[in-house]
Amino acid sequence: MATQAVKKRKGRISKGHLLSHAYIWVLILFIVFPIYIVIESSFNPTGVLTSGSFIPTQFSWANYHQLFTDPHVPFPRWILNSVILATANALIAVFIGGASAFAFSRMKFRGRKIGLQALLLVQVFPSFLALAAIYVMMERVYTVFPPIGLGSLGGLLLVYLGGSMGVNIWLLRGYIDTIPLELDEAARIDGASTPQVYWLIFFPLAAPVLAVTALLAFIGTFNEFILASLFLTDVHQRTVAVGLNSFVGAQFGQNWGPFAAGALMASVPLVILFLSLQRFIIGGLTQGATKG
Repeated sequence: MATQAVKKRKGRISKGHLLSHAYIWVLILFIVFPIYIVIESSFNPTGVLTSGSFIPTQFSWANYHQLFTDPHVPFPRWILNSVILATANALIAVFIGGASAFAFSRMKFRGRKIGLQALLLVQVFPSFLALAAIYVMMERVYTVFPPIGLGSLGGLLLVYLGGSMGVNIWLLRGYIDTIPLELDEAARIDGASTPQVYWLIFFPLAAPVLAVTALLAFIGTFNEFILASLFLTDVHQRTVAVGLNSFVGAQFGQNWGPFAAGALMASVPLVILFLSLQRFIIGGLTQGATKG
């Protein structure tokens, strides 16, 4: 009887394992299939997404060659613009967001609670509601100081920073609140000032969550399309998302081959950044789960 029960139990376990593996492989196929289509289309010289079958029948480097040789397609410049814009936004957002979150979490001042509530309230409204106002405002700025006005990367950076501050401050403040106050008090007893407490205690302890915030800011800026397409009209000032859209944005002139090739090339900086910060990302998740 005991032997039969064990066999039945093993049978149930094996069936459960088979169902789990089948479910995992289905998810993997759903994830890999779009990537496969993009890769296949990038080597397809006909400019369509698929050639009628999922097995490639033609192979060519023409789409990649067009990205780097066509004078009307400054793809390297688009990549450089996106990297510069995303890097600047990530670094400045982390610096300002970290300092603001530290102030809201550790310092007492008038308007602290109202300020936090205002930041939260602003995030409730969709960002596209302010597109018209932002456009008019940056157009006026352009008449006074063109480097940060409409059509410039500097002006677009200012808009990105203003839109991401609320989320970053709330995210970082939640993490700072888990750091024991005893560390601050011990440092102040030893004579540390508020900036020293920030740089010597908070900054090293919050490195994982700062890395996660920087990564999210970089990816969000690198992939952003709506604001970039509204602000950047010059072909040489475009980001990679706006530039690649020119291949498929026309109603009767969609060319998916260069678009797919450019999308694969544009994913390289994101993959490198993610792999570089993977240790900090894992540390931030595990520390955030065990703190408190």
